[in-house]
Parts: sequence; structure tokens; C-alpha cells
Amino acid sequence: MQQAIGKYRWTICALLFFATTVNYLDRQVLSLLQKDLSELFGWTNTNYANITAVFQFGYAISLLLAGRIIDKLGTKKGYTWAIIIWSIGAMLHALAIPIGEAFNTILGFFGIAALSVSVAGFMVSRAVLAFGEAGNFPAAIKATAEYFPKKERSFATGIFNSGANIGAVLAPLTVPWIGKHWGWEVAFILIGAIGFLWLFFWLFFYDKPTEQKRLSASELEYINSDKEDQIVTARTKEKVSWVKLLGYKQTWSFAIGKFLTDGVWWFFLFWLPGYLTSQYGMSSTEVAIPLAVLYTMTMIGSVGGGWFPMYYFKKGYSPYDGRMKAMLMIAIIPLVVLLAQPLGDYSYWIPVLLIGVGTSAHQAWSANIFTTVSDMFPKKAIGSVVGIGGMAGGIGGVIVSKVGGWLFDSYKAAGIAESWVAAKANGLGDYVSRIHALDLRTKFGDVVSLDTFDLKGLSKEVAEQLKNIDAASFDKLLELQKPLVHSQMTTSYTIMFAFCAVAYLIAWVIMKALVPKYKVITDL
Repeated sequence: MQQAIGKYRWTICALLFFATTVNYLDRQVLSLLQKDLSELFGWTNTNYANITAVFQFGYAISLLLAGRIIDKLGTKKGYTWAIIIWSIGAMLHALAIPIGEAFNTILGFFGIAALSVSVAGFMVSRAVLAFGEAGNFPAAIKATAEYFPKKERSFATGIFNSGANIGAVLAPLTVPWIGKHWGWEVAFILIGAIGFLWLFFWLFFYDKPTEQKRLSASELEYINSDKEDQIVTARTKEKVSWVKLLGYKQTWSFAIGKFLTDGVWWFFLFWLPGYLTSQYGMSSTEVAIPLAVLYTMTMIGSVGGGWFPMYYFKKGYSPYDGRMKAMLMIAIIPLVVLLAQPLGDYSYWIPVLLIGVGTSAHQAWSANIFTTVSDMFPKKAIGSVVGIGGMAGGIGGVIVSKVGGWLFDSYKAAGIAESWVAAKANGLGDYVSRIHALDLRTKFGDVVSLDTFDLKGLSKEVAEQLKNIDAASFDKLLELQKPLVHSQMTTSYTIMFAFCAVAYLIAWVIMKALVPKYKVITDL
């Protein structure tokens, strides 16, 4: 049967898979270099959270526009422009310092206070990256709706969505090594340039199914076999306004589901390297294997999650009802993340594996929540609805990132404050007073506060200034401070992990309350 129908649609699925791989490679470079960049530029967790939040907020707003742009330009042109822009954005990170200087000059012209040069430069670069990357999922979901009948869409979505996991696996195996041996700038340039290689294959192999010469007549008929789609596509092709789409509970169900759960994925993607560094003292290169193992696990969730609803379809459930049944089972799985911190003292592999199970569940959830849109909306509205939901998910990610950065800095500051008390009790009061009197700055001119930065996270040149006053006292203070900061950071990660564990169940309950039964939309 499959041989008679043809398999060219799976070539398209492969293209979407590789594009998503590149997408996640590009966005993960920063998190893998966070430790080195934070020491080099004197970033706090809040600085890093602000940089990631610019990406997430830009991604959220751009997703709203991207869905509309993809619907207007069509899948081929839309995807082409998306990957060109995000590849350029990825490579721009290498020029963060001159970009930051130029940005601050512009701010000064308008009488606005300058930002940290490095933070400003990375914010601008992340904004460009976000605008381009926002086109990936609306275009990929639209391509899937064009090339696959409904019964295969969640499986195809799961396959291309697993490209996120491949990207997440390849990034820790390559980026830290490149950064260590060739410099952080080269890491951004090399990884960013990969997108232009993919672009060649996309332009060569992709066309609309009705214009695709490599597609057999039987496969085209199979792709267009959904009766509901035939009814909908026969209607006029007027624009579907966002206001009209927001009038459907189906839109709100998707948007709220994304809002509550996307932030979990963003949190793990951007903060896991920092977690392993903070809690287990790993270097940038040492986190490579644990992260590669963790994200290898998520591939199972992505592909398996796309296949899982078919079990219910075979039992006679409608696409939506079967998908929601599967999503409930999937939403229970992340609860294992609650055990990550309590059991983490035994080995770092325990939280790595438990979080791996949680992220696997996220990818399974993601494959299905995306497909709820194509289950119920006509093809012409899919990009716009995915854009609305993506914007909601991006805003959720911004909130999680900002709360995480604030939480980590607050708890770190509490641990540092405890260390000053302990230092005075151990005869280091004079040394503490002397180092607090110093005007500490990075080589880029940014102020370093010892009430915010722990001694372990200082750049070499700043640490040397403290050692020059009294090296023995510095070492003693460092040993006093490390366990106190570590204990406080453990608490802050426990809080964040608790949210990540329960977010999916909350999202499922709200989604089910909004759309209790399958109802295809035919009035657009």
C-alpha cells in the first residue's frame, strides 16, 4: 500500500527535520557558552536572563507575525527568508562587542542610559535570531499540513520536531569544544553558517504538492484524502483576522497550553548547562556528555509522542479526542522531575536522567499540541493560529526566564551574605572590608559587585585583584562561600523544577475545559 502511494512526502519531512536541527543548534550556542561568557563579561544570572528574555520575547512577537507572513508568502518563500535571517542573526553574536558599542551610542544620542556593552550586543543579536527562528515552526507545521493527511500529521510532526533534540544533542558535543579551542566568536560563526547549507536543499526539493513534479498522482490523492479539508479549501481564500481567530475556544486552548508549557522547555534549554555548572562544578566541556544523553532521550518522546495517539485512533477515537487522551498520559510523566533535586546528592546522573524523562514528555506533548491546530482549523488559518500560540508560549518563556534569573540571583545573594557573616566569625572581617572597598570592573568596564558575584564565578583578572591583597584569605573565603552559595542555589533550582513538573497537568485541565469535545471549524 505504502509503496503504491509513494513516499515523497517523507523527503519533505526530512527537510523539516534538518531545518529544526539547525534551528536548535543556533539557539543553544549561548547557553553552552554561558559560564565562559559570564566570567568574561561579568554577567549576573539576571543579565543572562535578560539576554535570553529578549530572544524569547522577540520570538513570541515574531511568531505572531511569522504565522501571518508564512500564510501570505507561502511555505517555500517563507521558510527561505526565515533561515536566511536566523543564520545571519546567529553569526552576529560574534560581533556582540562592536554591536553593543554602536547600540549604546544610539541610546546616548536619544539621552538614554547605556547598557553593559556585552549585554547590549548580545541582546541585539538575539533579537535578530529570534525574528528569523520564529518562522521555523509555522512554516514546518504548514508544510506538514500541505504534504500529510490528518492521520499522519502528528507522526510527521513528531519526526521533524525531533530535530530539536538532534540539535540539542549535537550542540553540547561541538560548541564547547569549538569555543575552547577556537574561541567563542568562531563557535557562533560556524554554527550559524550551517543554515545556508540547508537552504540549497530546500530550494531544490520543495514545491507545493500540486506543483511538485516528484510527487505521484496517487500520493497527491492520498495527501488530499481528508473530506473536511476538501470542504474547507473549496471556500473563498479571504484573510482570516486575528480577532476572528481569538473568538474560538480552540485558539485559546492551544495558546494557553503553549503559554504554560513552552517556558519549561526554554528553561531547560537555556539553564541546564548553568545548573550542572552551579550544582556540580562542571566546566563547559564537561557538560557535553550529560546534556547529549539527556537530549538523546528526548528523541524517543518526540517520535513516540507523535505515534502514541494512533493507539486511540485505532480504537475509534476522533483525532482530537484521541490526541487529548494521549496528552493526559504524557502530562503525568514530568512529575518525575520533582525527584531531581532530592536525589541529586547521589549523582548528577540522577537529575540528568529524570530531567531527560521530563523533556522527553515535553517533546511528546509538543508533537501533539501542534497537531491539535491542524486537526480543527482549515489549512489557510494554521500558520496564524500556530503564530498566536507560539507568541503565548514565548511570553510564558520570558516569564519563566525572568523569574528564574531573579530567583537564582536572589538565592545566590543570600548565600553570599551568609558568607560575609561566616568570614567575620573566622577572622576574615578585615579582608572582607578591604575587598569591598575596591572598584572592581571587568576589562570591558562593567562594574562587579561582590554582593552579587560569588568568588568562584569571577573572571581571572578580577579574582587576581582580590588575591593580590591576600591570597591566603581569598582561598579561605572561597572555601567558606562555596557551600553556602551552593545550598541556596539548590533551593532555587528545587523551586523551578517543581513548576516544570506540574505545568503540563495544569495546561491539560485548562485545554480540556475549553474544548471538551472535537469540533472542526468550517466557518472561516
